[in-house]
Amino acid sequence: MQPVSQIEGRAIPLGRKNVDTDVIIPARWLKTITREGLGKGAFETIRAEPGNVFDDPRFAGAPVLIAGDNFGCGSSREHAAWALADLGIACVIAPSFSDIFSGNAFKNGILTVVLPQDQVDRLLDVAQTDPIHVDLEHQTVTTPFQDRFEFAIDPFRKHCLLEGLDEVGLTLKRDAAISDYESRHERDTPWLAHPIGVAA
Repeated sequence: MQPVSQIEGRAIPLGRKNVDTDVIIPARWLKTITREGLGKGAFETIRAEPGNVFDDPRFAGAPVLIAGDNFGCGSSREHAAWALADLGIACVIAPSFSDIFSGNAFKNGILTVVLPQDQVDRLLDVAQTDPIHVDLEHQTVTTPFQDRFEFAIDPFRKHCLLEGLDEVGLTLKRDAAISDYESRHERDTPWLAHPIGVAA
């Protein structure tokens, strides 16, 4: 997982409420056995609408998505986070998120930022013409117009995102302690480490 610290660029001003995981990535895309390529199916139903924000060249390659309340509701499919990551989204800003989606996003290196509706509305306006800047270390979202919005984040999630640590990475950080435990376990309880009748 890549570390997340500063995210700057154009933001896709989606703004819709109750965007569920089936809208983020329709069920027909779930047959894949890889995370790659899911961005092509992301927001398929919205992309079918004329003049949608995802096909607007102003937002091509945007690393931030600004959404409405209850983003990521619906099923628990982790494919929704995979599709966003494949689309190049590193941060989603909304007034609220589904808990399961927020957890899946975190596990896949996507920062979810919760801000009050009035601040989200302001960012939706700014996103029409200008980039925004998200600073995870200082927990702020800023604009070129001196807007500065602070957000809260769980300290553990913040640490993992800043360090680029997923569950495997966290385990590997404890490699020395795990090896030490295994050595002590074999020394102190050899009958468990090498049961009778089981070859060492």
